[in-house]
Amino acid sequence: MAIQFVINLLVSVIWLLVTNSYTLNNFVLGFILGLFLVYLLHRVLPGQFYLVRIYRIIMLIITFLTELIKANFGVLKIILKPRIENKPGFFVYETELERDWQLVLLSNLITLTPGTVVLGISDDRKKIYIHSIDFSTKEEEIQNIKSSLEKVVRKVGEK
Repeated sequence: MAIQFVINLLVSVIWLLVTNSYTLNNFVLGFILGLFLVYLLHRVLPGQFYLVRIYRIIMLIITFLTELIKANFGVLKIILKPRIENKPGFFVYETELERDWQLVLLSNLITLTPGTVVLGISDDRKKIYIHSIDFSTKEEEIQNIKSSLEKVVRKVGEK
C-alpha cells in the first residue's frame, strides 16, 4: 500500500516538473493521473489498491462516530431518568478477529464507547471481557458489537 502511494506522489512530482507549472491545481491533476496509473498497475504492485483501504478506514471512523453518538444518547437516557432502572453486567464477547492489532483496535473502540469498558482479553485472544452499564441481554449486546464495530475492523484488515 505504501509503495503505491509513493508511486502516486512520484508521478505527481514528475508531472509538475514536466509541465513546469508548480501550482496546487497542477499537483492535483498530477495526483489524479498518478492515481489512474497506480490503479492500472495495482495487479503487479504489492497489496490491494490503496484507496480501498483508505475507504475502509473512513467507514470505520463513520461507524465508530455513529456508535459513539448512539451510546451517548443511551447513557444520557440513563442519567436523566429519576429512578435508576439500568442493569449493569459483565459478559464475554467471543471474537473472530485474528490479528493482534485488530483485537486491540476493537477493544479500544468498545472502551471509547460510553457505557462499555473492556476489562481484559483472554490468553488465546478469542474472548473479550466487557462490562456494560445497561445490560439488556447478552445476545443483543454481542450482536450490536459484531454487526457494527467488529465488522468494519475486520474489513480494514482484509487484503
